[in-house]
Amino acid sequence: MIEETDTPYYHVVGVGAGPANLSLAALFQSGLSGSGEQLALFDKQPGPSWHNQLLHPGVRMQTSWLKDLVSMVDPTHPLSFANYLVTTGRMYALMNAQFDFMPRKEYVRYLAWAAAQLPNINYGVAVDKISFGEGGFTVYSDGVAKARSEHLVIGIGSAPVVPPALAGLPDDRAFIADELTQRLPSINADLDAPMAVVGGGQTGLEATLTLLNAGFTNIKWFGRRLWFETIDDSPTANDVYRPAHLRALQRMSPVTRRQVIERLNPTGDALTPGAMRGLYQANYDAMLELDRFPIGLYPARDVVSTGIDDDGNVVLRCQTPEKREEYTAKHIVIATGRANVDVPFDDDLRERVETTEDGELAIDSDYSVRWKGMNGNKIFALNRARLNHGLTDANLTLLPVRAAAVLNSMFGREMYHIQDDLCPVNWG
Repeated sequence: MIEETDTPYYHVVGVGAGPANLSLAALFQSGLSGSGEQLALFDKQPGPSWHNQLLHPGVRMQTSWLKDLVSMVDPTHPLSFANYLVTTGRMYALMNAQFDFMPRKEYVRYLAWAAAQLPNINYGVAVDKISFGEGGFTVYSDGVAKARSEHLVIGIGSAPVVPPALAGLPDDRAFIADELTQRLPSINADLDAPMAVVGGGQTGLEATLTLLNAGFTNIKWFGRRLWFETIDDSPTANDVYRPAHLRALQRMSPVTRRQVIERLNPTGDALTPGAMRGLYQANYDAMLELDRFPIGLYPARDVVSTGIDDDGNVVLRCQTPEKREEYTAKHIVIATGRANVDVPFDDDLRERVETTEDGELAIDSDYSVRWKGMNGNKIFALNRARLNHGLTDANLTLLPVRAAAVLNSMFGREMYHIQDDLCPVNWG
């Protein structure tokens, strides 16, 4: 029985309106057209966005444009990327530009275009509490109930991580990569000053290249891995990113599955080869002007502590495989990864939700969260099951496949057929 209240009631509420939940909303709208069932999304951002603070000039996606919000399960959907290109008059211009991977800004524009055509997307609403009671879930913002629902989908993404060794540094000397664009006007008075980027991932690469393009001539890029590893984009590596491999993972024991997923890191948790090539070429071009490389790459450096010298510069103390080293920089850009944001369950619901040994949500093969007393009301979690569903759960590759699996489970029937029969790899 649904409790009488003025709070709007939906079949499902999604917390977060990033690509994962937008894919869900798009397939929900087409799959349940005319049913009267409704979905609502709530997001703290003021409008459609996807890492907008990292949209530096020239940055590219890491996935094919075919891997959009809908096409992998419903290529005729009106919110496909191809339809976006045609209806906005961009098809020929983008095709003729011959990008290996489309600009990230184009993808963000596509998300905004799709979001504008979906109902009940509420931006500027930060959900700070989720409770469960008679009739379903209730989401709150600033103490006000915003919506109630039968089912709940968590898609709130991640936030930058600052490791202890880099915490506590003066704000005018060290900042996260998300702030680089807004900081450039205040730090570019001395373009020859030593700069450091800490973090060997894609964000670190893009921050390093952004500093070079801004005119800085003394940049050190530090990474913990033995080398700055690029993604394995071979055909066999890409076969990891398909439903057939997801099914194989689910047949493994949890211990084996985790080991396999961790060993598959080079297929996705690495640098885009084209971006790395672009950095090397830009570094070489600048060397022809300066007679030295403005970017120095420092792999196998683990920053274990930091300090401030007498001139106010940051001292980086690094551990290599064999020795300790020290470097000095005027400014530090921190690009040391991201971590899941805590889900704002209230105390009662948090006690009911099961977690793993790592403290993460316990998530089943259909992306549903295990919790006590569910009684038909389901919680689904997106982007939080990497060690259960593989690297595809942490990126954009199979968004519509995942959304289709959630909808099939939510409604107890095959709303969308997830087909992947023509696979040359026998995963066992």
